[in-house]
Amino acid sequence: AWQSFCCFVLERPFSFLSGLSAVRSRKMAHLRSVNMDRYLSLDQGGCVQVMYVWIDGSGETMRCKSRTLETEPTKPSDCPEWTFDGSSTGQSEGRNSDVYLRPAALFRDPFRGGQNKLLLCDTYNYDESPNRTNHRVTCLEAMNTPKVSSSHPWFGIEQEYTLFDTDGGVLGWPKGGFPGPQGPYYCGVGAERVFGREIVEAHYRACLFAGVKIAGTNAEVMPAQWEFQVGPSEGIDMGDHLWMARFLLYRVAEEFNVVVSLDPKPMAGEWNGAGAHCNYSTLEMREAGGITHIESAIEKLSKRHAYHITMYDPNGGEDNKRRLTGRHETSSIHDFSSGVAHRGASIRIPRHIAAAKCGYLEDRRPSSNCDPYRVTEAVVRTTV
Repeated sequence: AWQSFCCFVLERPFSFLSGLSAVRSRKMAHLRSVNMDRYLSLDQGGCVQVMYVWIDGSGETMRCKSRTLETEPTKPSDCPEWTFDGSSTGQSEGRNSDVYLRPAALFRDPFRGGQNKLLLCDTYNYDESPNRTNHRVTCLEAMNTPKVSSSHPWFGIEQEYTLFDTDGGVLGWPKGGFPGPQGPYYCGVGAERVFGREIVEAHYRACLFAGVKIAGTNAEVMPAQWEFQVGPSEGIDMGDHLWMARFLLYRVAEEFNVVVSLDPKPMAGEWNGAGAHCNYSTLEMREAGGITHIESAIEKLSKRHAYHITMYDPNGGEDNKRRLTGRHETSSIHDFSSGVAHRGASIRIPRHIAAAKCGYLEDRRPSSNCDPYRVTEAVVRTTV
């Protein structure tokens, strides 16, 4: 047995050493968690910790900082406005650096527990104008118009992401090499097929505790790529809940010393990209005979394909160019298409929806790093 072990190490030194490194990293993360428990169990003296969370200047990543409140907030307006140094987040200049944080959505804090909260915030410039990455403002305006609000738009977004080691390698992949071809990993089971399930399960529970409307999870086609679904959520809640779900994912992965990537094409070659498919319906679509309203919405979407592409990733469509190639279960970024149960189409009507003749449509174009406020705003502005 010892001889076989030595041969394995000599034949696959990088894989073996990277495995040791990963194990050591997980042990350190576990020790950090154990050490933190003693402090998190301490009495807070009647005070509450509120972590303010916001989208930074990249339009993709998130920042946070905490403050103490003397009483438990039960709604966003119970929390005071705050500011931060926008010159350090790509959101202002150093000579006029303060950016306002205005409370938008309140959640329970699964990391600190108790009465502690997570507070999703809007960002505003010194002159009271929305910061350039604050797309919640125009999304809320669109959702609050009488025509849209009376249509009761529901959304469900399928957030795909990829897990990486801190050394830049995909979690569980051989260092300097590749796993076997795609096929056995989607909804897979077993150590040779699934990498990072502990993060997925921890994130799921964290979302449920926080009050995020998470609907489910599954392993994706590329190994170490996963998906969680948020929804159905009406109007602005879709963006609020997905952004908080992303924040929770980053924080959970941080505790496991693992990096989360929302890159829509994290690995070149014969590997699936990552998207954020947007499922959408209005009241008319959900009622009997709603298929005619679904088809009408698809027709409207077909006429504004270029506009939606610019709204579906934070760089005006440039990120999605690497993903929407017409291969690996995607449509072409240059053309609009639709079909029943067609995963290579821009818009898919699920098979059971076509049979029931009512329900929802799935827009498969949004990239994994999209801003859900922009996606949902674009959908209602085009279809309602």
